[in-house]
Amino acid sequence: DRVSIQQWIDSGNRTCPITKLPLSENPSLIPNHALRSLISNFAHVSPKESSRPRTQQEHSQSQSQALISTLVSRSSSNASKLESLSRLVRLTKRDSSIRRKVTESGAVRAALDCVDSGNQVLQEKSLSLLLNLSLEDDNKVGLVADGVIRRIVAVLRVGSPDCKAIAATLLTSLAVVEVNKATIGSYPDAISALVYLLRVGNDRERKESATALYALCSFPDNRKRVVDCGSVPILVEAADSGLERAVEVLGLLVKCRGGREEMSKVSGFVEVLVNILKNG
Repeated sequence: DRVSIQQWIDSGNRTCPITKLPLSENPSLIPNHALRSLISNFAHVSPKESSRPRTQQEHSQSQSQALISTLVSRSSSNASKLESLSRLVRLTKRDSSIRRKVTESGAVRAALDCVDSGNQVLQEKSLSLLLNLSLEDDNKVGLVADGVIRRIVAVLRVGSPDCKAIAATLLTSLAVVEVNKATIGSYPDAISALVYLLRVGNDRERKESATALYALCSFPDNRKRVVDCGSVPILVEAADSGLERAVEVLGLLVKCRGGREEMSKVSGFVEVLVNILKNG
């Protein structure tokens, strides 16, 4: 944890206690907000859950197959699809094998159709299911190939507040894979939609959009794209209001020339930084 690591450094140690590799002369701790945001959205499987009887696991597998069949069926009503989505969200949240089963069954297409449906409740549950599926590294590139980015961008623009927040979190999850950072960054309106949400969203939306921007900006080419969307004044204002993730995004944007130039144009930027340093 952070406290123990800081104590290790403050004691004068300049090697990693695990790998024994040397640290920098003046090491600093940088929070991984993208990872923390993902962790906060999902409950880990407890040892008790992972060691549940095989019969219960088999029951979950059988149950998931019936739910998938309902979801993909063209004759299913919206109410039936909503029930299937809700139960699949619960199952896929804690069971990796069911996440793989849902993906391999072709249910991703049905979930994407629900995102397109215009029904906000269906949209929220289908986004939650896609978010759970994205926990599998093998699914991250596949979801992008299936067209999930287009749906996410549309939701970021006109979805409900809860849907927008989930959509931004889904982008963060997908951006864990390096190739997806480039794909998302180059997709028309993806970054501008996040910047817009950061400007006008509620607290949860702003937090998740800033986290997604932070994940995307770890890819250097995306930093200029974020700057070009007029993000710097918005990020400075967000940082001044106490949004820690905005500070982290600015820390990445300062690495590109355009970012530094835009920061120099923001009135009171130095004062904001001083206040952040004073108040932590």
